[in-house]
Amino acid sequence: MPSSRTKPERKAHRLREAYMDALREARRARLEYYRRTGRVVLITPDIPPGDLMEEQPLPRPGVEPARASRSWWDRALLTVEVLAVLGLLLVLAHAFGLVRALNDEIAQALAPPTPTATPWLRPLVLPSGHTPPNAPGGARPNEAEIPEHLRPYVQAYYAALTIPTPSPEHAIRIRIPAIGVDAPIVMGDDWEQLKKGVGQHIGSANPGQPGNIVLSAHNDIYGEIFRDLDKLQPGDKIYIHTQSQIYTYVVTEIHIVEPTDVQWMLPTEEPVATLISCYPYMVDNQRIVVRAQLAGEGEIP
Repeated sequence: MPSSRTKPERKAHRLREAYMDALREARRARLEYYRRTGRVVLITPDIPPGDLMEEQPLPRPGVEPARASRSWWDRALLTVEVLAVLGLLLVLAHAFGLVRALNDEIAQALAPPTPTATPWLRPLVLPSGHTPPNAPGGARPNEAEIPEHLRPYVQAYYAALTIPTPSPEHAIRIRIPAIGVDAPIVMGDDWEQLKKGVGQHIGSANPGQPGNIVLSAHNDIYGEIFRDLDKLQPGDKIYIHTQSQIYTYVVTEIHIVEPTDVQWMLPTEEPVATLISCYPYMVDNQRIVVRAQLAGEGEIP
């Protein structure tokens, strides 16, 4: 196809190409000289002659390359994912703690209550103390036996005392054939409990067990159950009943003591029974103490 350029235009084009070739050759020669003299080191392969003068596009000011934009977006997404995973782990840990706490509460609610032993508190005076029924004002608890500075302590103790729930091992009856005693046994030996029968001191041993079961009753009021304790002799038998057993104790010693002689209420290693009442009859300023040792046991027929 014939060129549409005129002859002068073709000539000018050839001159321009010759000029560009001369520039390329001069530049190549100059770079070769610099390379030989060590003034420049080529780190890219030789550029074809046709590419030396081609203009490379430059990034526009204020516009970041697409790759850098993608890298920033990826980092942001990764941060969001990490935070989401951490949040999920915290939620799961909290939920696990709540479930464990709920299970513990349910287990505690379903578990039977653990029985606790009644602590042994050293008494200040022997039980059953009272004024005689013929005294002014009649029979009433004898607070004069307790040191005045300790009376609030004793009152607080009996006010806070709770009666244990009856169990098959608790004493329920006492028989002393030698003096005609056959009476019920109740738990507790305060003023109100001794109105009901023979009182077992709370915290003392149960019948047949190693230790000291302490029983007390009045001698001149509320049935005069223990009026004749002073008539007992060593070798006399005392029978203490539970719901299923009868325990036989044999009298070993009898003493007249002061109300403050509380050593007779202390626990023992061997199974014994201690019977206590006021003494003498209608005077009640001392105590009579009968000690008996366990001799045997048997089932109730």
